[in-house]
Amino acid sequence: MTRRFKMLVLLVVLLMVSAGGLVAVWTQRDDEPVTILGPWTDDQGEQFENVLRGFGIPFEYQGTAAQREVLLSKVQSGEPPDIAIMPGVGELAEYAAQQRLKSLNGLYAEEEYGSPWKSQSTPSHDTYWVPVKADLKSIVWYREGDRPANSPAKLGSWCIGMGDDGASGWPGSDWIEDLVLQREGPDTYGKWALGTGEVTWTGAPVRTAWEAWAGLLRQDKEAAGRALLTDHRGAPDAYGLLFDGTEGCALEHQGSFARSFYREKRQRADLMDSAPLLPGGPYRVRAHEVTGDFAALFSDRPQARDLIERLASREGQQKWADSADVFSANRRVRQQGRQAEREIAERLTGDGPLCLDASDAMAPAVRDAFYEAVLLTIARAAAGEDLDIPGLLTDVQKVQDAQPSRDTAPQTVCSTR
Repeated sequence: MTRRFKMLVLLVVLLMVSAGGLVAVWTQRDDEPVTILGPWTDDQGEQFENVLRGFGIPFEYQGTAAQREVLLSKVQSGEPPDIAIMPGVGELAEYAAQQRLKSLNGLYAEEEYGSPWKSQSTPSHDTYWVPVKADLKSIVWYREGDRPANSPAKLGSWCIGMGDDGASGWPGSDWIEDLVLQREGPDTYGKWALGTGEVTWTGAPVRTAWEAWAGLLRQDKEAAGRALLTDHRGAPDAYGLLFDGTEGCALEHQGSFARSFYREKRQRADLMDSAPLLPGGPYRVRAHEVTGDFAALFSDRPQARDLIERLASREGQQKWADSADVFSANRRVRQQGRQAEREIAERLTGDGPLCLDASDAMAPAVRDAFYEAVLLTIARAAAGEDLDIPGLLTDVQKVQDAQPSRDTAPQTVCSTR
């Protein structure tokens, strides 16, 4: 049903009310397809749609790299999708606080999702999102047979790109998050990510991690400038940054999703923990950062609830993992492929400590200020200017201090295993 048609129907109902005193009740037709907004396009978008077709529920899927902006526009126009799939939970927490999301209680087997995936609920124990795709961070990719030494690498060795269609700068935030996590541990990291006030942006844990990253950027102004102007996926129709051969870089600090950028050359990509290679290290591995794409309900239509239940189930997640070679947070899903793929899957669902991506858990305004500070740091390093890290972090802290209480925010960021 188009928006224009909906308005015509509503106008007719209003005329009937004024003419005959009828009571108008607006309902959505049960036979309309379930509308879904998600992040996957091209081949992976088609693979996702194939999974959905197997559920036998009519749907309309829209994939976009700018889902945050598209979702906001749809919500403001009064036509949100039935289901939205978002990277991280910070954005979804705000929609939950506005009472726009419907509870997922009882729609998936919580025991199939370990911590921190299953801990995303409010103090009232209502759950508003479930991960339908997962990825491992705190890892470094390198070309097969070229494993680096367990010591910090120079800037020229790193394949770095800050560009993104929707949120440039987030690859730099991953560096800082990883440094805070490996240097300070999950407890400090979690308090910082949740903005509890116990760990501030200007305090030593975040400031010293930022300074360590800035020290890496200062090594090579030209390399810092390239990072600022390079897309994190590499050039179009290429094989990702690691296999583009840009200036001889050999290491990429990137999540497990980077395999999709490498395409058929991913068979030549190996991985190792990032902790020994981070600036100021080597550090021991304290935990692994993880990220996910989380599904949430904007409507209570039975078809939408049925679809999200099927997608989050072991069967749905297994089909998605098998058809698209993606990873799941569901403990019962079995990953096929090389040793590297099985290792990633085991870490995502195993007993090792995991922490959700900090910027994904932050309030959107804080996250955006974080990304901006990252880009400013790189730009100043490339220009040979004073980085003014205390000033940048003070500005982000001001944004943090201005945020309202987040009763529907994630209650934990790191697993308690």
